[in-house]
Amino acid sequence: MFRGANVANMDAKGRIVMPTRYRACLQGGSIVTIDTEERCLMLYPQRVWEEIESKLATLPSFNPQARRIQRLLIGHATEVELDAQGRMLLPPLLREYAGLDKRAVLVGQGKKIELWAETHWQECRSMWLKEELRLDGELPDVVKLLSL
Repeated sequence: MFRGANVANMDAKGRIVMPTRYRACLQGGSIVTIDTEERCLMLYPQRVWEEIESKLATLPSFNPQARRIQRLLIGHATEVELDAQGRMLLPPLLREYAGLDKRAVLVGQGKKIELWAETHWQECRSMWLKEELRLDGELPDVVKLLSL
């Protein structure tokens, strides 16, 4: 289970050091792919990704929206591994998509980790917080059912 937000440095080769608490979940191999809604990456443990990929593979191939999602998520999915120092090498194409350079924010999202360029994360987080204030407590019905 991935929780919390962490700032991490990325070296010139595109390696990022994973927080120690995340490493055990990522040891068996991981998959990184793009997020189709935001300019960030999603990092999944191999076993979690395999479940998602099998669901994506069952989508109807003649449905244009389904094919788009398959092309984007499966097409960008790349296997990555931790080295002995707990670093993960992110592919250049994916780093470029997310605008990852020297500083990244890793945001735990339960079964996955989102990887954001630090400045983009700060901008989006500020926007979401302002949006929350503007909505004045208006929550979707499904969220109103949660008890926190």
